[in-house]
Amino acid sequence: MLKGYLKYFLNKLGWFALTFVFAFLLNFILPRLMPGDPVAAIVSRFAQGMSNTSGVQAIYEQYTELFGTNKPMTEQFFIYLKNVARGDFGFSFSQYPRTVADVIKSSIWWTIALQFPAIIVGWLIGNTLGALAAYLKGGFDKVLMPISLFVSNFPTFGMAVIFMVVFGVNLKWFPTSGGYGFDLIPNFSWNFIQSVIVHYQLPFWSIVVIAIGGQAIGMRSMSIYELNADYVKYSRFMGIKDRKIVGYVFRNAMLPQVTGLALSIGTMVGGALVAEIVFSYPGLGTTLLRAVLGQDYPLISAVTLIITVMALFANFIIEILYGFIDPRIKATQSD
Repeated sequence: MLKGYLKYFLNKLGWFALTFVFAFLLNFILPRLMPGDPVAAIVSRFAQGMSNTSGVQAIYEQYTELFGTNKPMTEQFFIYLKNVARGDFGFSFSQYPRTVADVIKSSIWWTIALQFPAIIVGWLIGNTLGALAAYLKGGFDKVLMPISLFVSNFPTFGMAVIFMVVFGVNLKWFPTSGGYGFDLIPNFSWNFIQSVIVHYQLPFWSIVVIAIGGQAIGMRSMSIYELNADYVKYSRFMGIKDRKIVGYVFRNAMLPQVTGLALSIGTMVGGALVAEIVFSYPGLGTTLLRAVLGQDYPLISAVTLIITVMALFANFIIEILYGFIDPRIKATQSD
């Protein structure tokens, strides 16, 4: 049995490594295929007011040497590979002289603080509603199901725009953009914290509502399947109390939902980034948009690499845990 699981683990590890290599290559190549010259944009900012063309040319050559854009693509790749291995993503083109690591450090915590609680809250509420719909049936199910279907198929940016128009523009309950007041400097004062909480509401609930719909549908379907399983019918025939049976039913129905939760947490950096962009929230979504508009290759590569690694790692961990949890996997590999 141990030999079978080892074979399963090595197989998954091999696919993980192969996928990562291809993702890393695409992550490096694709941003550099974008049209335009980002170094020229930087030089134009620094050379404003200069009439000496030779001086501007000297500045341009200095920055192409600094960023390594004057080197062949192959050489750039190996330099990039060596630097990434040290955790060095270089300088940001669009926010020079800030480093890429500094830009990401200042934005990634905003994304995690927004999306991690939203995923957890949406998962808890959605699964509770789905379980109740399957168990109670009747009017509750007839109302919840169409609403959940509608909400779950709604694009994240669409829900964000609706929340912005209704609660920000029309009702004026919450601000429509930013992570805090534009007149404030980040600090630990109550005034700043209160501003962050108020700006947090619209992007947070726009993500939560989408998550609730999807989780409710999944939990309802799994609960109905389990409630109609043979072991439930047999348990009722044996006279086991319904409360105890329902406990086992919802525990079994929860397994796929836990998998979905793990995937959502693993991919949260890349999930719902559009909502951040709609609200100009200072997370990775807004940072990535500015990097694309500024042709900031190092910053684009770093952000997409983080998203890719987290998604791959989440899938890999789930596959490995399934190997422990489900004995059928080990039995298959040992055959």
